[in-house]
Amino acid sequence: MSKSLFYFAKMRRKLKNRELGRIDAKAYKELQKMPIILVLDNIRSLNNIGSLFRTADGMRIQGIYLCGITACPPHRDIQKTALGATDSVPWKYFDSTLEAMKELKSNGYKLIALEQVEGAVMLNDYMPSEQTQLAVIVGNEVKGVDDEVVNGVDLCIEIPQFGTKHSFNVTISAGIVLWDFCSKIGFDKFV
Repeated sequence: MSKSLFYFAKMRRKLKNRELGRIDAKAYKELQKMPIILVLDNIRSLNNIGSLFRTADGMRIQGIYLCGITACPPHRDIQKTALGATDSVPWKYFDSTLEAMKELKSNGYKLIALEQVEGAVMLNDYMPSEQTQLAVIVGNEVKGVDDEVVNGVDLCIEIPQFGTKHSFNVTISAGIVLWDFCSKIGFDKFV
């Protein structure tokens, strides 16, 4: 930073962890959650899985469904990025994403795949209802959401992108969608 910019910049102090008013995992479990389940369809990276747990905790969603080759906690590499979120966010494992979808559908969830397909709705054009339970399905880092899964969902959402690459990392994509859905539903209703 140049001297002139530094001179006019307002000095800010970073907050200490104890000043953030964070709750512990036990108290977190008692809180009302956003009506969203995050479904991981064959996510291969343990670091991505951990990051998705941490994002789920930050958005205070109902839980995570781990499907197929997606690893389950406890695992050192998941913990490294989850930073304890595997203790606060409920999770369940399924042998296949189709099995998870069947359970979610029978419990009244709207199934939404985050995937670039014909007829996908752009994220900025989709308005979730706070009365609707949502299951957001994110896919494998290389292959995306499995074709059979895509053909079984209620809706596909796509994040508008304007650069040279055709996709974001799965953790970034899930974070964008979860934040968007939660802000549209209304954070104030659940905090």
